[in-house]
Amino acid sequence: MTRIDDTFARLKAQNRKAFVTYIMAGDPDAATTAKVMAGLPGAGVDIIEIGLPFTDPMADGPTIQLAGQRALEGGMTLQGVLDLITEFRKSDDTTPIVLMGYYNPIYSRGVDRFLADAKAAGIDGMIVVDLPPEEDTELCTPAQAAGLNFIRLATPTSDEKRLPKVLQNTSGFLYYVSINGITGTGSADAAKVAPEVARIKQSTDLPVIVGFGIKTPDASEAIAAVADGCVVGSAIVDRIAQGDSVQDVLAYVKTLADGAHRG
Repeated sequence: MTRIDDTFARLKAQNRKAFVTYIMAGDPDAATTAKVMAGLPGAGVDIIEIGLPFTDPMADGPTIQLAGQRALEGGMTLQGVLDLITEFRKSDDTTPIVLMGYYNPIYSRGVDRFLADAKAAGIDGMIVVDLPPEEDTELCTPAQAAGLNFIRLATPTSDEKRLPKVLQNTSGFLYYVSINGITGTGSADAAKVAPEVARIKQSTDLPVIVGFGIKTPDASEAIAAVADGCVVGSAIVDRIAQGDSVQDVLAYVKTLADGAHRG
């Protein structure tokens, strides 16, 4: 059982939905990321996704691409991300952390070394968007053996033929992408998401969390109501990019969390 598994068990017992947030590590700098991370649980966040900046983020829209560029220009590295998480764990040993990124930095470090370091830092799971199920032996299987959840993305095009492959070896939760396309574009539509979540849940007992296109408390409430929870990323990253104070960012996050928890 990981912290992710424990969190969903607790939320289920409380009949509550999960609220998940994404922030880019090192945007605009490591100190700001540390302050935002430290404040997220108090703002109602159940699970934190932290982005590992990469030079070629093919699944991300302009908002997260630019955040990654700023982080890299500021000197953020994989080791820097691990250091941020290690520091966070000194004061919070319960909130699950999911590392979200691309395989190249992990491959460069070496899978065995990375997994040992990730576990030691306090990472609970990972989303590596450019490793399909056909490549499970690269990272997914070793990660599961190391006690880390490997979380996959399903999309509106994950049909009955593809879905079993997506669910293969997935653990923690399934991340359902509410729209076709990249992050930060479009708006999630609960009426369209609901039947897709129901279809997926016929094939898995995993919690289904919906992300992409959620920007308001009403949207987080509507999406959480038809799933096991929701993820907000680009809208929060936008606030950070605009130069909002940490206090203002966390206040905004709390409105979204309150919406999701009403769902």
